[in-house]
Amino acid sequence: MTSLQRGLNAVRLPATDTGLFAGILFAVTLLASAANLLIPPDSIFHVSTYTITLLGKYLCFALLALSVDVVWGYCGILSLGHGAFFALGGYGMGMYLMRQIGDRGVYGNPLLPDFMVFLDWQELPWYWFGMDQFWFAMLMALFVPGLLAFVFGYLAFRSRVTGVYLSIMTQALTYALMLAFFRNEMGFGGNNGLTDFKDIVGFDLQSDATRVALFMLTAGLLCCAYFSSRYIMNSRLGRVLLSIRDGESRTRFLGYRTEYFKVWIFVYSALLAAVAGIMYVPQVGIINPGEFSPLNSIEVVVWVAVGGRGTLYGAVLGALLVNYAKTRFTAIMPEGWLFALGALFVYVTIFLPQGIAGWLRKSFFADRAEHPSNGAEARP
Repeated sequence: MTSLQRGLNAVRLPATDTGLFAGILFAVTLLASAANLLIPPDSIFHVSTYTITLLGKYLCFALLALSVDVVWGYCGILSLGHGAFFALGGYGMGMYLMRQIGDRGVYGNPLLPDFMVFLDWQELPWYWFGMDQFWFAMLMALFVPGLLAFVFGYLAFRSRVTGVYLSIMTQALTYALMLAFFRNEMGFGGNNGLTDFKDIVGFDLQSDATRVALFMLTAGLLCCAYFSSRYIMNSRLGRVLLSIRDGESRTRFLGYRTEYFKVWIFVYSALLAAVAGIMYVPQVGIINPGEFSPLNSIEVVVWVAVGGRGTLYGAVLGALLVNYAKTRFTAIMPEGWLFALGALFVYVTIFLPQGIAGWLRKSFFADRAEHPSNGAEARP
C-alpha cells in the first residue's frame, strides 16, 4: 500500500469527538463568564477576573499548540519557530494598543509612544502609520506573519529541506528575530517591549466585562480554528498532507507538487499562531522580544507531544495541562518547577507514547471501534 493510499484510508476524527470538544469548551466558557459577571465576589462560586485572564491565556496557548499540530502532526514538519509568528501577531496588536494610549502616556505625547519619547525620537516611524486603525492593525498582524511564512516556506520546501535541518532553520529564524527586536533602533520598545495598554476599540482593558469578552472571543476563535483544521484534515487535501508525512518521495512520484501543499499548510498554521498572539497581548498586557525565544517554540512542541500529535484535540489538551501544571508548580516549588515539568514529559514519553489523546482513544473509544453502534459487524 502506497503512502497516498495510507493517507486516503486514514481514520477521520469522529464527529462525536468534535462535538464533545466544542460542547465542553462552550460550557466552560459560558459558566466561567457567568460566574464572573453574575455571581457576587464574596460567593464561593465566583470566578475572579484574574482567573478569567489566566483561562484566556491558556486558550491562546491552546490555539498556538493547535497551529503546531497542524504542520507537525499531519504533515511531518517539525517547526521550532512558531513562536515567531505568535510574537509578530502579538506585536501587531501591541502597536495598535500603544497608539490608542494617545496623550494618556507618561510623557503626554499624543502621537509618539512613551518609549519613543524617552529615546528622543522626533517622529513616528513609517511602519507605525495606520496602526491606530483597528482593521488595518489586525490586517498587518496577520499579513506580516503570513508573508514571512510564505517566503520562508517557499524557499525551504522548494529546496527540499526537511527533517532536523528544517527544524534548525526555523529555530534560527525566531532567534534572529528575537535579537532584532531587542534593539531599540527597531522601534518596538527594545528589551521592555510594548505595555501599559489602556483600552481596545474604546473599551477599558481593566474592566471585568472587557476581560470576559476577550476570554469568550478567544474561546470562539479556538473553536473556529479547530473546526476549520478538522475540515481540512478530513478533506482530500488533508489526506495528501498525511501521505506527504508518511512518504513524501512516493507522493511526489504520484504527481503531486508536495512543496505547494507544504507551503500552504505552513502559512495556514502561521496565521493560526498569529491569531493566538493577537488575542494573547490584550489579556496579558505586554509583548516583548522574550516571546521570540526559541525555548518558547520548543515548549509548544512539548505541549503537542504530551497531548498527542496528529489529533488536534490532543494539542489543546496538552497545552492546557502543561500550562496549568506550570502555574501550579511555580507557586508550589518556584526553584524546581522545571524538574517537575521535565518529569511529566518523561512520564508521558515512556508510558504514553501517543500522548494523552492516544490513551483516551484506547481507553474510551476502543469499545466503539470493536462494537459499532448500529449493531452491524465491523468490516475487515
